[in-house]
Amino acid sequence: MRLSMDHSYGGFGGAVERLLRVFIVAATGAMMAMSGPASAQMASVQPDVKDVKPIRLAVLGDSLTAGFGLPASAAFPVRLQKALSEKGIATDIHNAGVSGDTTTGGLARLDWSIPPGTEAVIVELGANDALRGVDPKVARGALDDILTKLKARNIAVLLCGMYAPPNYGAEYTAKFNSIYPELAKSHKVPLYPFFLDGVATEAKLTQPDGLHPTAAGVDVVVERILPTVEAFLKDRASQLGKP
Repeated sequence: MRLSMDHSYGGFGGAVERLLRVFIVAATGAMMAMSGPASAQMASVQPDVKDVKPIRLAVLGDSLTAGFGLPASAAFPVRLQKALSEKGIATDIHNAGVSGDTTTGGLARLDWSIPPGTEAVIVELGANDALRGVDPKVARGALDDILTKLKARNIAVLLCGMYAPPNYGAEYTAKFNSIYPELAKSHKVPLYPFFLDGVATEAKLTQPDGLHPTAAGVDVVVERILPTVEAFLKDRASQLGKP
């Protein structure tokens, strides 16, 4: 299956563009410059990324992370792992994305989609729920259960938000959009507010369906989310006692 196109963002034209363009999430990392003998000593003991035991990360999502319409090498998990490696962060990323999946579907397959030994998960689900007009209570309940089950397995979570298109009305949109920040707060997990930030409604970054990112679009998603993922994984590595 693929991401439902019954109510695609591309079909909503200007209304969706006006809705989504107001949500621009920018995250940047900061580095402190070091000089002198102390920095040279630190550099001399800095482990090479190839020598560090990688963090075992899974991406639980739908077609947006599965890589719909793209070669496997251009899928979000693959591009994210490459970007992290270039930052000196060793990861072994499992693509647990299934095209067409909803929050309920993700919950149903959670136990077998997230392999034993997984240490961290990026959860990206809900786009199909919003496009199909699924009751926000259902989506909230499924995501709540996913977060609870992952916590019980001692797996850290980064939750990615999604925005509902406006065709179901302001009340539906408000209820759906509030799911992610409220669950992130109640479960005390980090939140990336909008997974498609910088890509949604950008024709040059989306496939002809107007929704799924092109390879260039995936790279923009990775670039935007990377600082948040870096912070998330560094915190997890510290908890696990990994350098």
